[in-house]
Amino acid sequence: MSSKHRASKAEHIRRVLATEGDAVAENTQGFNRGRYDSVADLEDYEGLKEEARAIKEDAIERLPELIEELRAAVEDNGGTLYLADDAEDANEYVREVVADADGERVVKSKSMTSEELELNEALDGDGVDVVETDLGEWVLQVADEAPSHIVAPAIHKSRESIAALFDERFDPDRDLETAEDLTMFAREKLGEQIADADVGVTGANFVTADSGTMALVTSEGNARKTVTATDTHVAVAGVEKVIPSVEDLRPFVELIGRSGTGQDITSYLSLLTPPVGSPTLDFQADETGSPDDREFHLVLVDNGRMAMREDDDLRETLYCIRCSACSNSCANFQQVGGHAFGGETYSGGIATGWEAGVEGLDTAAEFNDLCTGCTRCVNACPVGIDIPWINTVVRDRANRSARGGDLDWLVEGLTPDEEPAGVDVQKRVFGNFETLAELGSAFAPLSNWVAGSSVAGAAMERVLGIDDRRDLPTFERETLKSWADGRPDVRNPDREVVLFPDLYTNYMDVNRGKAAVRALEALGADVTVADECASGRAPLSQGMVATAREKARRVADDLLPYVEADKDVVVIEPSDHAIFQREYERLLDADDYEALAANSYEVFEYVYGLLENGASETSLAAGDGREVAYHGHCQQRTLGVDTYTVAVLDRLGFDVATSDVECCGMAGSFGYKQEYYDVSVAVGEELAEQFSTEETGDREVVASGTSCLDQLDDLLDRPSKHPIELVAPRPHGRAE
Repeated sequence: MSSKHRASKAEHIRRVLATEGDAVAENTQGFNRGRYDSVADLEDYEGLKEEARAIKEDAIERLPELIEELRAAVEDNGGTLYLADDAEDANEYVREVVADADGERVVKSKSMTSEELELNEALDGDGVDVVETDLGEWVLQVADEAPSHIVAPAIHKSRESIAALFDERFDPDRDLETAEDLTMFAREKLGEQIADADVGVTGANFVTADSGTMALVTSEGNARKTVTATDTHVAVAGVEKVIPSVEDLRPFVELIGRSGTGQDITSYLSLLTPPVGSPTLDFQADETGSPDDREFHLVLVDNGRMAMREDDDLRETLYCIRCSACSNSCANFQQVGGHAFGGETYSGGIATGWEAGVEGLDTAAEFNDLCTGCTRCVNACPVGIDIPWINTVVRDRANRSARGGDLDWLVEGLTPDEEPAGVDVQKRVFGNFETLAELGSAFAPLSNWVAGSSVAGAAMERVLGIDDRRDLPTFERETLKSWADGRPDVRNPDREVVLFPDLYTNYMDVNRGKAAVRALEALGADVTVADECASGRAPLSQGMVATAREKARRVADDLLPYVEADKDVVVIEPSDHAIFQREYERLLDADDYEALAANSYEVFEYVYGLLENGASETSLAAGDGREVAYHGHCQQRTLGVDTYTVAVLDRLGFDVATSDVECCGMAGSFGYKQEYYDVSVAVGEELAEQFSTEETGDREVVASGTSCLDQLDDLLDRPSKHPIELVAPRPHGRAE
């Protein structure tokens, strides 16, 4: 990416933050809080998610046969099913249906698939008046803007801005001040349009193959009006919306509203088996006609989906039920919404899969890097889609499709990775951080002086896009590994541990590594520091999957002999513990992955286990009421191991206040990148505010993640540290 492109992207994000950020944050965070509250009321939330996932897996596996079963059901009901190859094919069919109906006006309920097809534009080209009946979609149609959210398309607009829009466009005869005023005004306008419509177009949240029944989930009931007020009903849906039976709707009905907007159930759940059996309506003559005069067309759209079905990495995208939980739980999306974190049609975390599948890699690559892989969307997704992996794979494919230069052969020969020469230089630098760390440590403190100079800062910003407003980490000459090699063994240990020294701990923040060793030794463990310290997280975050796989193999070769010798693997950095638990399943063979995942522990998870199994608390530093403010790492929270840190600190007598933001916003290299600095800081400021209240402002700040510590150090006026440094005993005469 050129420096000009980076600057342009940064400016776009700043503009979105300034004009839409507050409204997007208020609404998405409200939805997200509602999700937590609503799913807590379910007796078996995880069981429902597993059931929904299994239904979608089965449906996509059997999709061709289910489509034919659905075709038979629709035709038996008196309708027509058309399977469209692509957007042009689908639009042509709908245009013909509207023309055959002598349609002058089409009313639509909310449909992301019709947005994907650009159906409105196709009909408008025929002189057809197309009216959106969903309130949010209608507001955007009036404003001539694109949706910024899968479920709540006008989430970026405030009540005041909508009132100003209506005043400008309609010159109403009364003041529109409250939300109720605006809603009633829109209802009156749309009621007139619906009554005069000829064709109704809807989407479909689900379509059941056994009976041709459609499930429509709406907040306003406009879909029902769209269907019943017009004689001709066209439903447009992606082929992935087909599920086997009406009975299979149950888990989705329970999950979709809770996951998307935090509602126990959406305002309107409509189950229709078109053509609907209600009389036709003639509003002009105030007469009703026969239900037999109704016409129904179901347009199922492929548009790349069948190819996604055959793609092992994109296939999961088709399980998506368009609930928006991934958007609402994403800290970056909470700040900028879909006008920055989105493509031609889709927005949020899952958008990368959709855009890559239906539009192409170029479109997906434009916003893909806004997914930092924090994994907060994974637990939020009601069908358990591994959205971060989809984003990583698309990033990798975009890297590999990039055009290199004339010196490709030289780049490939000199870079210590497994990637082709076309990879963006910024990604390449961050993905090869292991090499930089080794060199930085070997030449410290000179390397720190050079990197900290104004000349180097300006050069790195211009060439690499590393924002000069960020302080770079400093390297230490003595690594954790070299320090540990000189320590004597613990006599008669209760446990034997191999400590995985992540890159940051080994080369930069060696003190926290020393603290971890002292704490584990104090609890009766003999500690060996592993030789390998690069888990593959750095290249994986840049979409350099082959390089990450090579590093994962090196780590497995180093650690598995310890595991086979009944030694436990303890990890300080949460993102490295997470890669052992999650991504190594995709990077290693099954046996090696399972062995590492089953025998690796986050450091406080392990400390907690030792204490529970009889280790003495007095071996660690006492809290004595010491007040701390603690931020758990995002991936730590996804795995559910952040609670161990709080439990240990409580047990030792610390007074702990915790944050509740989804992510700190730093996300490894993300916060250093010039184009994303502003959104990173916007996310981080919410965390900083939580640690600057009357209750927390004087507390000592601790955080488990390297990135979290970097972000907090930049945004707060007091230093932060890893919690292991609080609980470790002081150094004493053992090769310290």
